[in-house]
Amino acid sequence: MSSTNYQPELDRVQREVNRLLDRAERAAHIFSCYTTEQVQQIVEAMVQAGKEKAEFYAQWLVSETGYGNVEDNVKKNLDCSVGLLNRYRIADFIEPKIDEDKKIISFPKPAGVIAGLIPSTNPVMTVYYKAIISMMTRNAIIFSPHPAAQHCSIHVVDWMAEVAERAGAPSGAIQTIRQPSLLALNSLMESPQISTILATGGPKRVRAAYSSGNPAMGMGPGNVPCFVHESADIERAAAQIIASNSFDHALPCVCESVVLADRTIDSQLKEALGRSGGYFVTDKAAQKLSNYLFLETGLNPEAIGKSALWIAQQIGFSVPKDTKSLLVEIDAVGDREPLSQEKMFPVMGYIQVDGIEGAIERAVAMLETIGKGHSAVIHSQDPAIVARYAAALPVCRISVNTQGVQGSSGVSTNLTRGPVIGTGFFGGSSVDDNIGPQYLIQWSRAAYPADSTVSLPDMAEAIARASSREA
Repeated sequence: MSSTNYQPELDRVQREVNRLLDRAERAAHIFSCYTTEQVQQIVEAMVQAGKEKAEFYAQWLVSETGYGNVEDNVKKNLDCSVGLLNRYRIADFIEPKIDEDKKIISFPKPAGVIAGLIPSTNPVMTVYYKAIISMMTRNAIIFSPHPAAQHCSIHVVDWMAEVAERAGAPSGAIQTIRQPSLLALNSLMESPQISTILATGGPKRVRAAYSSGNPAMGMGPGNVPCFVHESADIERAAAQIIASNSFDHALPCVCESVVLADRTIDSQLKEALGRSGGYFVTDKAAQKLSNYLFLETGLNPEAIGKSALWIAQQIGFSVPKDTKSLLVEIDAVGDREPLSQEKMFPVMGYIQVDGIEGAIERAVAMLETIGKGHSAVIHSQDPAIVARYAAALPVCRISVNTQGVQGSSGVSTNLTRGPVIGTGFFGGSSVDDNIGPQYLIQWSRAAYPADSTVSLPDMAEAIARASSREA
């Protein structure tokens, strides 16, 4: 853009963003006084609407972006709508709490106006998730779509806004930038009217969120080491590894990246992986595969989110029709071995290790290259081995005897349920947990002297009276 055109465009973008922010501020002010019952009605309506259109939007995003597959995107959309209502109790984010022992009354307060970034790889589930947890906590949210997925993103934001407002949400509680650009995104994130930023997307977008001057919660890159110990249930481990790595063609950042195979069970694990849909690529085909997937500029964009069968076809080698993941044996991890780094296609590195010490050494080397703070996986029936692995790795979540894609996102485990994976201090994030609704409120605490004789039942009655007046 020439210098003569830059300022008028900047002014236009700023006006659009300011209109969104002013509407959102008004909506957030009104919304902050809603009762649990009012919020419950809004969230239930949004969840039902998300469920009804889960397949519709899954088909749209695959068609628009070329990433992933419809079936798995339906599952993701349901996990980020119905799954949320099943996991969280809305009253926990709205109603005051009384601690009788400490003589503290805590009042939950919404953040205000949230900026929600939408990635190109998981646009619909991201909108579902961020919109619903914002409504659960009585916040307003303004989305910024990725240009590569802007049409389905804007449509689903508008749909969620329409449903929420019909159910009683204030007008302007859910909005989106309609002409996505870096100018618009930066203008939104840097505004003093923004209370916090939910950053999902590539490293540049996440770093921009953290440097915006506003509080931000984001995620770093994943690169998941998966150790299979000799004590593991090998058939079950193999089935889970392939199912997870091939889920939505490995677009989720919590998918396994490299299998660390205990040397004593190497042959059994390879056979089990083959029975589960894994295919080991060898010799010249392996080098062709690596050259195709990893370019000097980074991952080959043509291969991102594509199936194992499609990738094999591009390389020019045949694989069984039931192949779900491609595996390549490697003998090192780190900068010089691209197959040991984060991938967004159903391809895994595979390396033999000597027990738990060898697994820790390789996993740490992987994570030091890329992926610190994110996640790891282990399959073992020995709690002592699990403990050593978890204690040694610089990650914030370790999925044990389950799929990385389900375990680390809280679907098959009791971790916080959500697709925004905080990487903590290890990965340069402000949060070491998955970002749930509990991170979109703050608490005002009225604290009495520890030795006071204040009547806590009287407190509860006063709180109830105050709440009824606000409503």
